[in-house]
Amino acid sequence: MNSVQGLLAASVISIQNSCFIYPACQNCFSRLILDSRRFNCLKCGCTGEAKDASYRYRLSLKIADTNDLFDITVFGSCLDPFFGVTAENLQRYIQDFNQLSGETNTESTARALVQAVETCFIGKRFIFGV
Repeated sequence: MNSVQGLLAASVISIQNSCFIYPACQNCFSRLILDSRRFNCLKCGCTGEAKDASYRYRLSLKIADTNDLFDITVFGSCLDPFFGVTAENLQRYIQDFNQLSGETNTESTARALVQAVETCFIGKRFIFGV
């Protein structure tokens, strides 16, 4: 599943999602269902305390090479160098920022993150392993 079949040099046209971090199951990497105290993985049945949930990057992009458009999703730690921190730490920074600033509208923090990601990725050329 993680083997690269080929390389594709392409430019990022747009960001397809506004949520780049998700709570991920340690066993199967599926999205966890979180409530205020617990997490649950619907795929493998893993459960635990919400405070112990780990996070993972998921960045969906529309890209173009010289001939075609593609929709791709980039997962996991390969995005750490672009964000400068792990998904776990970025999630913690966002939560801490919202708490310390007294920010009740977390939508403004999310918009700022989307703008930063768009600035860093859109129009840039990357080599993708597909």
